[in-house]
Amino acid sequence: MSDDHTMHSFETRAIHAGNTADPLTGAVVPPIYQVSTYKQDGVGGLRGGYEYSRSANPTRTALEENLAAIEGGRRGLAFASGLAAEDCLLRTLLHPGAHVVIPNDAYGGTFRLFAKVVQRWGVDYSVADTSDPAAVRAAVNDRTKVIWVETPSNPLLGITDIAAVAEVARGAGARLVVDNTFASPYLQQPIALGADVVVHSLTKYMGGHSDVVGGALVAADAELGEELAYHQNAMGAVAGPFDSWLVLRGIKTLPVRMDRHSENAARVAEMLTTHPRVTRVLYPGLPEHPGHEVAAKQMKSFGGMVSFRVEGGEAAAVRVCDRARLFTLGESLGGVESLIEHPGRMTHASVVGSALEVPGDLVRLSVGIEAADDLVADLKQALG
Repeated sequence: MSDDHTMHSFETRAIHAGNTADPLTGAVVPPIYQVSTYKQDGVGGLRGGYEYSRSANPTRTALEENLAAIEGGRRGLAFASGLAAEDCLLRTLLHPGAHVVIPNDAYGGTFRLFAKVVQRWGVDYSVADTSDPAAVRAAVNDRTKVIWVETPSNPLLGITDIAAVAEVARGAGARLVVDNTFASPYLQQPIALGADVVVHSLTKYMGGHSDVVGGALVAADAELGEELAYHQNAMGAVAGPFDSWLVLRGIKTLPVRMDRHSENAARVAEMLTTHPRVTRVLYPGLPEHPGHEVAAKQMKSFGGMVSFRVEGGEAAAVRVCDRARLFTLGESLGGVESLIEHPGRMTHASVVGSALEVPGDLVRLSVGIEAADDLVADLKQALG
């Protein structure tokens, strides 16, 4: 459906990969093929391979080609949500009796999927600090099929050396899965560093405007991509055409948005490090962050997510969230507008009581692309 853009820069691929002009009208934006089925030219005579939109849809095809191009993979697949993508991936790679290594800091929904759904299917998991390759290696056993990594992690902004953990995975005969949602492919390229599969919540930076829910998988090799595509069709949790179109639109501005997100987050983090009511700032762009050197090596810049801890415990953290005005109190992240939340009571409530439980005094920010001075001022008044 698209021309080969593999030799082009990221910015060019983000705009052009999968986005061939409509052959009928010349429209420079791919149409929204809001259709469920397709006329066949005789039994089995498919036009372009399309027969039913669960199996394939031209708008979704455009997005999937774009995803593969910007992540440097062989096959991209778009889903109805990030968790739908994760579910398809796990049911493709795992079987009853298999084992997975998961990080000690991860999105609460991912942990819930492992602990409340996949484990009931007979899949076991171990928790490891993935920022320490030795800890990951120690958690591996002879049943390990997948090592799962988030970097930067949610919500503590931990950093994992992808290349180092890829070596551990290869030695164990396991697949390395990297959730690249916080960084986006503009800032980080996990497949180039040795990952087998990249996972995204397209809802976040890829869509970028808080108006779409979606998920994605990008496979490093064609054979695995075919396996995933088979399960995508068999399970059916696919991205709809309008959602695919919205994400395609968002990706076109991903580079310029991520540059601004990163610049603003650095300003916010710098202010928070000097505020008397902040006890710790978690941002990989800070030289004192334990993962700073690794992040500087494998990321273009440090992203738009900042977490911090406040004196006064959980009640004080909740008050900061309630007092913010320009930062909107809400779950999710990665949109052009800034968001603030209390992970312990919101996005990570599902990990309470587990090895992934987050501190009660933690506040998480998704720093948007507003004027940095306004964002800093709002946080100062929220902190009091």
